[in-house]
Amino acid sequence: MDYLPLRGRRILVTRAAQQAGRLSDGLRDLGAIPVEVPVLEIAPPASYEALDRTLLEIARYDWIIFTSTNTVSALKTRGDAIGLPPALLSSAKVATVGTATASGAREAGWRVTLIPDSYVAEGLVASFRNEPIQGKRILLARAEAARDVIPDALRAAGGVVDVVDAYRNIIPESAPGQLRRALAEGLHAVTFTSSSSVTHLADVARKANIGFPFPALPAVSIGRITSNTLRVAGWEPAAEADPHDIPGLIAAVEKLLGNSHRQIREK
Repeated sequence: MDYLPLRGRRILVTRAAQQAGRLSDGLRDLGAIPVEVPVLEIAPPASYEALDRTLLEIARYDWIIFTSTNTVSALKTRGDAIGLPPALLSSAKVATVGTATASGAREAGWRVTLIPDSYVAEGLVASFRNEPIQGKRILLARAEAARDVIPDALRAAGGVVDVVDAYRNIIPESAPGQLRRALAEGLHAVTFTSSSSVTHLADVARKANIGFPFPALPAVSIGRITSNTLRVAGWEPAAEADPHDIPGLIAAVEKLLGNSHRQIREK
């Protein structure tokens, strides 16, 4: 028999469709009903010009920083398409934000040498304090319109930092209708895995003519930056993941909503 602490709880999952599986599966394993409404869709950059130029010159970098598995995938996909596989052409050290990103980078052939203890941009910047980066050429591959915390700090420390937009986050056309149905059928909580998921859900709600934030629904945040974005939007997080990753987010949902009495299911 299995104890299902989240049995019957309907949890909104806002991750991109191709990334929702790990969160949804983890919630499902605890008995929850993940309600997937992707408010982010990964799209190529508006132009490949800058990315292609970066791939052509990838060998000149001493460090490459990946802030998500999306950036790893975007560089590999584009590099393979134009005959410039980046991991094969580069001897750079690699820093990643989070263990999931590190795993994705290793699978793509990169040599990961630095993973910060805190899975946010500030944590990565702090982890570079013991690295000699004065005069080092550093490439930051990231989403379009991301925060400038990393490049600003590394430049201040003497690094020569180039930033390339590897992909864009856009709103799927089906999202407003999906959100209306999800709210009509009832939810117990909303999960947020990034600041972008907050701002994009707010945009989707506006397109669907739904007030944001959602009254009486608890928000569960993956980390401090996402929590701050929620507060700016007027939504105080009911829980925050610790550690700031998908397993931590699932654990935060369980702690917040776990059934007070044991619910079991026969195998």
